[in-house]
Amino acid sequence: MRVFQIRPSGAVETSELPQQLPDKGFVWIACGRRELEVELSAVQANLQLLCGTPLVDLHVSDLLNNQLPSHYDFTSQYDMLAFRRLAAGHTETDLEHPGAVLTTPLKRGGPPVLRRIDTSPVGFVVFDRILLTVHPAGCTVLKSYASRLLTPGSATLRAVGTQWPTSPPDLMLRIVNLMVDGFLELRRELTRQLDHWQSELLRPSTRFTNWGLLLDARNALHHLDEICEDQRAAIQDWIEALAAWEPDEHIGGQRGLELLKVRSRDVLEHIERVVHHVRRLEQNAEIAVQMHFSAQSNRTNDIMRTLTALTAIFLPLNLIAGIFGMNFEFIPLLHQESGFWWAMGTMLLTAGVLGMLFWRKRYLARTGR
Repeated sequence: MRVFQIRPSGAVETSELPQQLPDKGFVWIACGRRELEVELSAVQANLQLLCGTPLVDLHVSDLLNNQLPSHYDFTSQYDMLAFRRLAAGHTETDLEHPGAVLTTPLKRGGPPVLRRIDTSPVGFVVFDRILLTVHPAGCTVLKSYASRLLTPGSATLRAVGTQWPTSPPDLMLRIVNLMVDGFLELRRELTRQLDHWQSELLRPSTRFTNWGLLLDARNALHHLDEICEDQRAAIQDWIEALAAWEPDEHIGGQRGLELLKVRSRDVLEHIERVVHHVRRLEQNAEIAVQMHFSAQSNRTNDIMRTLTALTAIFLPLNLIAGIFGMNFEFIPLLHQESGFWWAMGTMLLTAGVLGMLFWRKRYLARTGR
């Protein structure tokens, strides 16, 4: 558990829960999900002492649930936001969505490798002057923002609404914005992965067989779309609740409230950009599959057209051979020395004329691929 006292002059980290609020500024309590479960009674008692109310039991259950989707809820004393963040590597949520995998080549033209998209919820409880965050073990977003607050000289960058958090909801929105930026950075990798599959699907010289990996990639896109939809719904609920807030000194007055609304809309716009990009990638994947089957169908049509033209060329030859093979005693040219050559010449001439005719009509021409 990490406790920060954030004042206008800077941020200070303490090792214990505070017994009183600072004269100016607010307190940020960041703890892991397991730490909250172990020290729940101490945290509840501290919130009762400083804010006059503990957490509701249902909200405690939500904060301890590592499969909780993104959502927003509130009481008369505090607001709670659960927001799923993107994590790298294998964490406690690897088994939650076993189908959430993507494929990408190690290098251009290289074989695809599986990469798991892992998400886990981060809980935010916003009081007037306290922000409680509950995060999974090893949450890099909270660690990076905490190190940013404690960087020497960071207090000199505390221009209102730009670098220095001025209230618990302001700090929450900044951390959420960092989480959404992680999804925005994922867009380049997703685009590269889908480009790889599109090139594989539309390559005429090879036969595509990685349908299982492609299905996993599409399932991952669907899963990411569901995550972003939950995030958007949660932020929209937060914005609607924010519209009913009164401008008080805890959030910086009217200007602070306006900055919170602007920052909230900015977070929502970033989420919508991720949703738009994911859906565009899904459409591109669908189009690539349809183009693959269209190309295969055209290739099959070309092969059938060529075979039909060759069959049409050999049908007159079979007719001539069948006529001279009839069991009749008197057939023209049958008992003449030049009969064989007349028959062969007629067959070659017929084949040549038909072959030239089909070539001019492009029935036998090689189509560009």
